[in-house]
Amino acid sequence: MKKVLLSLVAASLLISGAVASEASKAESKKAVAEAKVAAQKEQKGVKIVKEAVDAVSLTQKVLVELDKGNKDQAIKLLQDAIGKLEVVLAAPNAPALIPIDSAIEVVDFPGSIEEIKTALITAKALLRENKVQEARRILDTLRSEIVLKVVNLPLASYPAALKLAAKFLHEDRIDEAKNVLSAALSTFVEIDVVTPIPLVQAIHLVEAAQKVAQEDKGKALEYLAEAKRALRKAEVLGYVSDSDTTYKQLEEMIEKVEKEVRGKNKAEKLFEELIKKLKEFKEKAVQTINK
Repeated sequence: MKKVLLSLVAASLLISGAVASEASKAESKKAVAEAKVAAQKEQKGVKIVKEAVDAVSLTQKVLVELDKGNKDQAIKLLQDAIGKLEVVLAAPNAPALIPIDSAIEVVDFPGSIEEIKTALITAKALLRENKVQEARRILDTLRSEIVLKVVNLPLASYPAALKLAAKFLHEDRIDEAKNVLSAALSTFVEIDVVTPIPLVQAIHLVEAAQKVAQEDKGKALEYLAEAKRALRKAEVLGYVSDSDTTYKQLEEMIEKVEKEVRGKNKAEKLFEELIKKLKEFKEKAVQTINK
């Protein structure tokens, strides 16, 4: 199957036709770099609660001590963990989810639109044959996004679980205490904020085209063509938006700008309207996913 997929990908490259210029590629990379910086700024804005992090670490140590047979030490550590969370619970308007970790993940499918379509055809064929796991491995690669991941401790249930485990330990019900603690450590809630990279690139490319349209029509048209390809990639990858604007409408707007750039080149207002629509479309395409 791997050889077949590679052959299909190679064939798609031969028919893909349009190839981005070096300047367009550079602008696309710049767009991703700027989006990463923006995501990092958002990550810095996530307030990790030290007491909650400490409580989790202590919970893990409790299980280690119980495996060693050190019940008294485990109880002491568990009391410390409960105390840490009592501090958090005492805060006014304590949220239901307390951030304990965050990370940024960048995944960008490197292939063309034709390669994506080929991969989808292959995945669908595998699913028809009930080869679900092989299809999943292909589909998992079909992503082009920047993801801000925040792991949260559920304040409504985690402290209660620690108190129940402490009760079991005092009653010498060690296995039950272990089960409660292990279950508590599996209740963290991950919230992912997913930003589609092709939409970020499309906005940046149109802005770049706007800057050079008066001096270099050719380069402006290259950037606009690449912006259209970015939008098509986002659409083929299945990124949707709650915006009233559609991919088709955005492409039509770009084509109007292209026509004006080729002609009298009085496209400033069209550029502004297009950029506004693209930004609104992108903001409404950003997804927040609870895991």
